[in-house]
Amino acid sequence: MPRCRQARVVPVGHDRRVTSVELQGVDALLAQARDGLRRLDPHETRAAVAAGALLIDTRTDVQRERQGDLPGAIVIDRTVLEWRLDPASPNRIPEATGYDRVIIVVCRQGYSSSLAAASLRALGLHNATDLAGGVEAWLAAGLRMASTPADIRF
Repeated sequence: MPRCRQARVVPVGHDRRVTSVELQGVDALLAQARDGLRRLDPHETRAAVAAGALLIDTRTDVQRERQGDLPGAIVIDRTVLEWRLDPASPNRIPEATGYDRVIIVVCRQGYSSSLAAASLRALGLHNATDLAGGVEAWLAAGLRMASTPADIRF
C-alpha cells in the first residue's frame, strides 16, 4: 500500500473535481519514472525485438535460474547498466550504437526496470522503456523462454 500524504482536491476542467493523492518514497519515485513512459506488454516487446530493439535483462542470476532466459536478451547487471548502454561511454557494449536506439529493460516484475528505463532516458536514450509486468508477464502471456544460454555481458 503506497504511503500517502493528505489527499487534496484539484480542479479539473469546467465543473469537475478529482481527488489526487500525493505519493512519497519509492512509490513517488516509481510514478515519476513511469511518467511519460510508454511501457510495452509481452507481445509488443517480442515484436519490438524482432524489429531490432535491444532487450536488456537486469534480473539476478538466481531469478534467471528460476524463470529462464528471454530469447534475444542481453543480460547486464543493473549496477553497470548506464555505462554499458551509453553510446558515449568507453565501457559500452557494441550494440549501444546511438541515443535513438530502442531499448527495452526487463526485470522480474516490472518495477526496477521502470526505474532503469527512466535512468537511461535521463542519459539521453529517449527510446528506452520497459516490459510492463516483467518476465512474470511474459510467462503469463505464454511466450517461450530461450533454449540457448543467456548472452551475459559484464
